Amino acid sequence: QVQLVESGGGVVQAGGSLRLSCGVSGSIFSVGAMEWYRQAPGKQRELVALILSGGSTNYADSVKGRFTISRDNAKNTVYLQMNSLKPEDAAVYYCKTVIRGYAYWGKGTQVTVSS
Repeated sequence: QVQLVESGGGVVQAGGSLRLSCGVSGSIFSVGAMEWYRQAPGKQRELVALILSGGSTNYADSVKGRFTISRDNAKNTVYLQMNSLKPEDAAVYYCKTVIRGYAYWGKGTQVTVSS
């Protein structure tokens, strides 16, 4: 069974930084794109950042210049470095990937930003 586990969430003050990690384990042959989503209470889940297997990245306009997505293919792990955090960044953050045509989601990690 393939599992994704996020870690690194917590409570930070506005302007602070946080680094999220997502490890993929299980029966894995190859991992393509890896993505970070977030969902705040009463809001739609939104794509925050994406990284392809070749390293190409894309970001939501709201986080561009503040967040950086990266991956370590040897460890099957994706990271999200979040700097200059704003209260509107508060949400549950989820990682997602597709393996052999099937989408897998983590259970999420809570990020709280105080002002």
